[in-house]
Amino acid sequence: MTTASDSHRPEQFLPPRIETAPEGFTLHGHWTLACMRPHLEALRRKLAGVTSDVAWDLSDVQRLDSFGALLLWRAWGKRYPETLMMPGMLAHAFERIEHPADAGQPVVSRNVPWLLSRVGSGLLGFVDHLRGMVELIGYVATELWRLPRHPREIPWLEASAAFYKTGVQALPVAALLGFLIGIVLSYLSALQLQNFGAETFLINILGFGVIRELGPVLVAILVAGRSGSAITAQLGVMRVTEEIDALAAMGVSRYQRLIVPKVVALTLVMPLLVAWTCALALFGGALAARMLLNIDIISFVERLPSVVPVGNIGIGLGKGGVFGMTIAMIGCHYGLRVKPNTESLSANTTASVVSSITAVIIIDAIFAVLTRTIGVPR
Repeated sequence: MTTASDSHRPEQFLPPRIETAPEGFTLHGHWTLACMRPHLEALRRKLAGVTSDVAWDLSDVQRLDSFGALLLWRAWGKRYPETLMMPGMLAHAFERIEHPADAGQPVVSRNVPWLLSRVGSGLLGFVDHLRGMVELIGYVATELWRLPRHPREIPWLEASAAFYKTGVQALPVAALLGFLIGIVLSYLSALQLQNFGAETFLINILGFGVIRELGPVLVAILVAGRSGSAITAQLGVMRVTEEIDALAAMGVSRYQRLIVPKVVALTLVMPLLVAWTCALALFGGALAARMLLNIDIISFVERLPSVVPVGNIGIGLGKGGVFGMTIAMIGCHYGLRVKPNTESLSANTTASVVSSITAVIIIDAIFAVLTRTIGVPR
């Protein structure tokens, strides 16, 4: 009695055989490594003297793997014979050998210029990322609409953990960054203002530069490099270790547990980080002004509200919230696109940081255009 396992043993297969005739060569049997191994030397001797100018008939070949196709391909001189009869199911083995670099990649015509093909590939990649980002925004918006109506499903623990990691733990480095930026900006501005006798305008420069522009942008760049990359790496590792697939198997929405807490936490914590960094930057600038221009710190603080309208504070904090949401969405987007290998993890983490910083600069330019008449004294 023959079992199912016995039927798949190599010795049950037909051995490979080459039949020579005046009109050409006819191949029979199974041309696979397992079946060819006992007859390999004899087959190589027969194929050593053949040419591709004669007819070849592969119609009776029952099975052909990459090893058998490579053996025939080399015997043919790495080109198809002039007369070849071969079933279509065997053609794929030769295609993989003929074009090894193109396996799994879209076929590009050789007549298309290299630059045009690169531009086309980049455009298709951008459209793919844009489609994925729109889908992610839709899922997050759906969860934000659904969760308030089901308070028991709100991921408070995940949101608080994300708030702590992206906000509280970033306070020291943000304070150091803001303090040093304030000192540098005050020092450089004071050197120039002294030449014109306009030392008092240092407060205007620091107020507008830090609160409206430098504070939000510098914090966003810091958070993109620190928290944005961490979000991408965390989701990427979960993708590699199949934890995200495990959540789906348990019926838990990955957007509810992984994406929404990070987006909400970073959106709320960014304005606080901006306010904290701006305060330290103004403090550092006030100390530098006290040492360089002998401007009293109390006078600096008292005059600041009169020269910097309160609308600038709203613009700075609003930028912070938009920047935080953007960084979180981009980090999650690239994290979910990580493939199960370390190269994809590193590439997507780098792309996440670069894309976040680029998006922050673009959004800041849009804010500058839309708010050019707000908070600017005439």
